[in-house]
Amino acid sequence: MVATTEVLDTLKSIGLNLYERKIFVALLAKGIATAAEVSEIAGVPRSRSYDILESLAEKGFVIVQPSKPIKYVAIKPSEAMERTKEIIKKKHDDVIKRIDKLKGSKILEELEGIYSKGFNLVRPSEMTGTLKGKFTINRQLRSIFRDAKKEINILTTEDGLNDLYQNHLRVLKKVVKKGVKLRVLAPLKDSETAKALTEIAELRSLNEPLGRFCIIDNEHVLMALTDDKETDESQDVAFWASSPHVAEKITGQLFNRLWESGA
Repeated sequence: MVATTEVLDTLKSIGLNLYERKIFVALLAKGIATAAEVSEIAGVPRSRSYDILESLAEKGFVIVQPSKPIKYVAIKPSEAMERTKEIIKKKHDDVIKRIDKLKGSKILEELEGIYSKGFNLVRPSEMTGTLKGKFTINRQLRSIFRDAKKEINILTTEDGLNDLYQNHLRVLKKVVKKGVKLRVLAPLKDSETAKALTEIAELRSLNEPLGRFCIIDNEHVLMALTDDKETDESQDVAFWASSPHVAEKITGQLFNRLWESGA
C-alpha cells in the first residue's frame, strides 16, 4: 500500500525526514523485514537504510529484532505516536533541566561576559533585524519588555490590544510592579481587554487604528510592517531596532503627540 502525500506530510510534521517516512511506511506494509527488504520496498538506498532504521528505533517507530540477519518490526502507528510523544517530552524535560541548571552558574556568567564585550564593538546601526511570524515577534517583545527599566509606550490596533493581553500580560505585570511606566494607545471601544489592562497601564483611545509599534526606554523600537487585519499570523512582519535616535526622536515624538491629542 502506497501512502498518500497527506500521510507523508503529516509524518514530516512530527519530525521524520523523507527517508524515515518512506522506510516507516514500507515497514508498516511488510510488518517485519530486514534492512535490505525494506529499502527495496521504500526505494531508499540500502546503504542508508541501516542508519534510518536505527533512527526510527530511537524515535519509537520500530523495534529491532536481534536475529541473523537483523530484522525490524513495525510498531502499531497509534502506539508509535505515544512512544514518540514520551521520548520527545523526556528530551524536552532534560533540556529544560540543563537550562535551569545553567541559570546563575559560572558558565552563564562567562557567556554573558563574552556577549557584553562583543556588544561594545557593535555599531548601533547594526543592532537591527526583521522578524517574521507572530510567534517570533511575540518572543522578541517578551524579551525587550522583560528588560525594560523605565517606560514602555505602545501604539496598537484593537487586535493588537487583544494580543498584548493574551500573550504579554504576565511579563508586563512584573515590570510594572518593578516601577516601569506603561502607556498604551489603541482603539478601545469599551472592550473587556481594555478594562483589564487599565489595572497596570495608562490607556488612551484612538479614533482609528494607526498601526503597531512599541518603544522601550527610548532605546528599543519594534514596529509592525504588515496590517494585522489582512495578514496571516505566519506572514506578520516587524522591524526591530536598538536605536535611541529612532526610539526617542522619531517614534517617541510621534507617540507623545498622539498621546497628548488623543487622535
